[in-house]
Amino acid sequence: MNEAATQPVAVTDKDFADQVLQSDTPVLVDFWAEWCGPCRVLGPVIETLSQEYDGRVKVAKVDVDSNQQVTMQFGIRSIPTVMLFDKGQVVDTIVGVRPKSDYETSIKKVIA
Repeated sequence: MNEAATQPVAVTDKDFADQVLQSDTPVLVDFWAEWCGPCRVLGPVIETLSQEYDGRVKVAKVDVDSNQQVTMQFGIRSIPTVMLFDKGQVVDTIVGVRPKSDYETSIKKVIA
């Protein structure tokens, strides 16, 4: 298995539409920041999901400090916020750190 492919993809304002909105597979997007403690707690969970759902769901991370356009476009007010996109639409939003099972339940709605 290609190790690089199982890591979350860093997405920016410039490539958000290509990477997320026009993706053929559902995309789980983690809106985070380097200084955010809860974001660091959630990081390993996001990486695990990226590996476990590799090929079925793309996992992306958006640094809210460097990508304010996308952050504002989706009304991100607190982080971490994880949004699940399917066919370019937001289908689920989870704010704050939650158990891994909550993210899995969300993912299973779109890959069932």
